[in-house]
Amino acid sequence: MSLQDPTNHRILVADDQADVLEALRLLLKSEGFSIETVKSPAAVIRAIEAREFSLVIMDLNYARDTTSGQEGFELLSRIQTLDSKLPVVVMTAWATVELAVEAMRRGAKDFVTKPWDNPRLLAIVRNQVELGSAMRTYRRLEEENKLLRGSGGPVLIAQSVAMRPVLEVIARVGPSDANVLITGENGTGKGVIAQALHATSARAARPLISVNMGGLPEGLFESELFGHVKGAFTDAKTDRAGRFELADGGTLFLDEIGNIPLSQQAKILRTLERGEFERVGSSKTHHVNVRLVSATNADLPAEVAAGRFRQDLLFRLNTIHIHLPALRERHEDIPLLAQHFLKQHVGRYRKPVTGFDEDALVLMNRYAWPGNVRELDHAVERGVLMTTGKAIRAADLGLNAANSSKGLDDMSLEEVEGYLIKRTLARCNGNAREAAEELGLSRSAFYRRLEKYGL
Repeated sequence: MSLQDPTNHRILVADDQADVLEALRLLLKSEGFSIETVKSPAAVIRAIEAREFSLVIMDLNYARDTTSGQEGFELLSRIQTLDSKLPVVVMTAWATVELAVEAMRRGAKDFVTKPWDNPRLLAIVRNQVELGSAMRTYRRLEEENKLLRGSGGPVLIAQSVAMRPVLEVIARVGPSDANVLITGENGTGKGVIAQALHATSARAARPLISVNMGGLPEGLFESELFGHVKGAFTDAKTDRAGRFELADGGTLFLDEIGNIPLSQQAKILRTLERGEFERVGSSKTHHVNVRLVSATNADLPAEVAAGRFRQDLLFRLNTIHIHLPALRERHEDIPLLAQHFLKQHVGRYRKPVTGFDEDALVLMNRYAWPGNVRELDHAVERGVLMTTGKAIRAADLGLNAANSSKGLDDMSLEEVEGYLIKRTLARCNGNAREAAEELGLSRSAFYRRLEKYGL
């Protein structure tokens, strides 16, 4: 087993003899490891509490007793309490079978006698560092899969003119590490855009971790985001990694970012600026490499003006801004989305439904969709469950007719103009010049209308 990059691993070496420390430091440094040396059990504990290590190599005997190994055994037990995943290799010049058995019982991964054999010691170090790293990664992914991750990749259905700017930004910034702020009404699909950004990035093979900030009680905010250690509070029965730690190397999606309490915003800002944090109940600083994608339906500049959101945090979140249009602004996508949801729910409920009748299609196109894509999904699911035939009828969808869009006869002149411009743009595949010519408008007059109608 060989390490890809030993420089990523820090080893703590503990012994009360200066010549032993120097010999081990030179040997391990020559292999590319980062080395820290200490001379006492107390210094070992201080180092582990302050920094992360990939391995500890420690003597069993210190000043109090040079042969029994008792100090070393007590130190092993304390290390296990602090970090049960940290591999420890023990060394002693007073080797016996009994000492070796007791050391392993206390949590040591291997036992080395002094004077040591350099090739054997290096082989042990490489194996333990690699195994420790693999176990930490496995446990992190196991917790992540259990708590957070969904199944399948993102399904982004967007052929409308209104969605083209969104697709263009995803294509340009997805492969980067830039932080992205996604805005839009509830139910517009901000989570799907976050998945698409992650899937197009170099981090795609790493975790995408999602957390709904609106659903976090303020008392659990720090624990959920940064993790905690055993005993940090009443219900902290074991150590737990937070969302930033689980997303290390990948992407962290913070939905409803506008709901972060002002008192906690500085902690998020510090982690974004420095890539570091501490678990609740611990002073050890952890370092992470995370790309942040956040989303909100709130007007964050207005929240900043009202003193409820930090402007410096908004600057950090808003490197790239993507605004998602409401579903009523992307009518061309409605039948495509409806068919997509139909396929999902037919498979889930095993019903022989093949499509929508004409009245249902007309209703879906005229409906205002105040709940956006999420409401469409729920309506199609209801339709699959309620229909008694192979086609979903308008009544099966359970939509409120009061939210149906107006017909042309009920529109004002201004509304008709906006409607015609949208339809013409769609017919011209978003080409503004062609649409202006078809409508008999000059380019400047056409662009004034685009601005007027938010197109």
